[in-house]
Amino acid sequence: MTTTPTLTVTTEWRDLAACRDSEPSLFFPIGSTGPAIEQIAAAKQICAVCTVQEDCLQYALESNQESGVWGGFAEDERRRLRKRWLAERRRRAG
Repeated sequence: MTTTPTLTVTTEWRDLAACRDSEPSLFFPIGSTGPAIEQIAAAKQICAVCTVQEDCLQYALESNQESGVWGGFAEDERRRLRKRWLAERRRRAG
């Protein structure tokens, strides 16, 4: 029997996010080279001072957000985190 994962983190944190008044495209650069590197760095600077950064990252991991900067992590960084996060969840589930 397959169970559908449920999100444990709500999206209420979005109202408190430091990025809420930022240009959304800053957090969704095209690619990961050239101008996108500066865009990712700028997005991460905003994340670094955000009071709900952990909630944002948790949401991104749980909902498998594949694009953009979430919780201070770019796509490739978050993919590695998600693999470890999923492995830990499986271990806990036993």
